[in-house]
Parts: sequence; C-alpha cells; structure tokens
Amino acid sequence: MNKGIIHVGASSTDIDLFENQYPVPEGMAYNSYVILDDKVAVMDTVDCRVSEKWQSRLLKALDGRRPDYLVVQHLEPDHSANIGWFASQWPDAEIVLTAKAATMLPQFFSNIPFKIKTVKEGETLSLGTHTLQFILAPMVHWPEVMVSYESHSHSLFAADAFGEFGATTDDGTDDDDWVSGARRYYYNICGKYGAPVQTLLKKASALDIQTIYPLHGPILRSNISEYVGHYLNWSSYTPEQKGIVIAHASIHGNTATAAEKLADKLRARGVEVLSIDLTRTEVSYALAEAMDHEALIVAASSYDAGLFPPMENFLLHLKSKNFCNKKVGIIENGSWAPSAAKVMKSILETLKGVSIADPVVTIKTTLNGQSEEQMNLLVDAMINK
Repeated sequence: MNKGIIHVGASSTDIDLFENQYPVPEGMAYNSYVILDDKVAVMDTVDCRVSEKWQSRLLKALDGRRPDYLVVQHLEPDHSANIGWFASQWPDAEIVLTAKAATMLPQFFSNIPFKIKTVKEGETLSLGTHTLQFILAPMVHWPEVMVSYESHSHSLFAADAFGEFGATTDDGTDDDDWVSGARRYYYNICGKYGAPVQTLLKKASALDIQTIYPLHGPILRSNISEYVGHYLNWSSYTPEQKGIVIAHASIHGNTATAAEKLADKLRARGVEVLSIDLTRTEVSYALAEAMDHEALIVAASSYDAGLFPPMENFLLHLKSKNFCNKKVGIIENGSWAPSAAKVMKSILETLKGVSIADPVVTIKTTLNGQSEEQMNLLVDAMINK
C-alpha cells in the first residue's frame, strides 16, 4: 500500500447476484480508501450490505482524525449508500463530486444539508503531500462519474473502471487471475460504453500511473500497462481470444448434437472452438466469451413460432452491450415450420459491423444429408475471410 493511502473497503461473501443479475460465486468487493495527509480525504463509500464493516474500518483508519473531504466518484448505490451516514458524522466535511453528481445527489438522499464542493475537468485538490487531480469520465458507466489521479503516489482512483467480480482480502488484494474476472465484469458492466472508456484511457495515457485503486476487485500495483492494454482491446471491441464461439440452445438435444458436430468439423480444419450450452451457462459468462472471441455461431431451436428463449435472451444481451464487428453463423432447427433463424437475423442485422455468414443452416429435427451439406458450406464461410 502507498504510504498514507489505506484501503477501508469490505467484501461480501454471502451475495449471490451482483446488481441482482450477475452471479458472483466468489463474493463481491466494495472498495473505499482513505488518504491521510495534512488534510484527510475519504475516497467513496460502499454498499449497504457492508456498511457496518466499512464504518468500523474507516473509524479505525482515521484514529480520531476528522475527514476534510469525501470524494464521490460514482453515485451508484453500491458505492454511495453511506454518504448520508458520513455527513451525519462529519457535517463540516465537504462532499467533492462533479456538477452532474451534485444534481443527482438529492435523488439518493433528501433533507440532508450536505456541504458540496463541485469540481471540473483537471481541477486539483491539495491534501498536503498528496494532490488529487479530477478527471471526468461520463458514461463509464454512469453520466456523473469521475476518476482521481494522485500525483505523489502516481495512483489512479478509477471508480468502476478496472474492476473485477469477486471478494478480496481486507487489504484489497487477492490471488486470482484478474483477466478472466475483469473481462466478464467489463463486458457486462461497461461493455456498451466502449467510446467513453476509450476517451478515459486517452486522458489516462498522459499520466504516470503506478497503482490503480478500483471500486471493485483487487488493487492493481504492477503490470499497469498490461491492465490498460486489456481495457484498450475490450473497449475497442478487439477480440483477445482466437477462434469461434458456438452458442447453442437446444430443447431436446438435437440442436446441441448438430452444434457439437459443427464444432468437430471446425476443429478438423484447425479452428479453435469454444462450445457454450446457453441452457446451462448463465448469460453473463456466455456474453463475455462471445464478445472476446473472433467469431460467433448461434444454433437454436424454434419455439412457439419464434425463438427458444435462452437464445433470444443471449442475443438481446449481446445487443444491449454493443456486440459488433464480427462474422456470425446461424443454425436453426424446427420440426415443421422453422422460425428461429428469422428471429435471430432480425436481432443480429441491427448490430454494427455484424455480417451473417451464408448459408443459414436449417435442420428439421435432426441432421440429414442436405442440412449437413449446408453445415459444410457454413464451415467454409466461417473460415474464409
């Protein structure tokens, strides 16, 4: 830990769904930090589920000192739940936030006489040895967001950027592989907002960053260029993983069998393939893999003259997170009136830079000679650039 900067965040290990939608089997970290100098700044609060632990850790770190500032970088409830408590404890402390956040604050807390200090792009706040420079980061991933660069320790307090699913130790570290958890976190939390993330990364490129303090996940103290490199790729929708994802949604198993046969054909041609059963894989995991691979094939059953819901849910999630710039193959199955391809195409055709491979494979219940020949042509289409 940098001298004078103390992690006072807390993790929840009994949470099952982050934002009531993303599975977090390893829990979730809610980070907050204190900078102790001539003046004292608290960097964000935490979610209500860990309020008691955070309050105890904060008071211990302060050791009787009174904070001068609470820097609010992001107003989402998992970071702002304790602003009211903070103001009640230290009413003379200034709440430092963007003008947009100041207008939104009454939506979260009413009838509290906050002492507000709004800051603009590039404005600084001296704490003594430490100086914070504020950098606006709208739509990463809310409109009021800012990040803070501390020049003495060369640290970036990164709000929701560079976060990861999973609990951490009390000092803000863990021993897990950051990339896999951070990839799923990025594509599901920030994936829609690639352009704003790129804008933030451009601003950050002018800074000497040696430590990143995110609001979720571990503190990043080394290999900073590696973490930034991943964010550059993810936010520009540049796949880091080779090969094709085959995502299938099968009612009775025939579509899944066809998808696995297609996978075998592609592997025989030297293509790396990741097969995902959408009826067994939670959508946030499938989405991250589809976003980060070179190409996608979707195979689904027809259902009620439409599309089997696990596939429709998957494709709508891809659309909501700005899936783009990929070749996509389609396999549909329908015993008497195949309808899946029509629905899948109607979603995929709205996505920027998505090209649908020819032919669309139509199966009537099980593969036969005609549909397998279509599959062979689809293999050729997916391999040929």
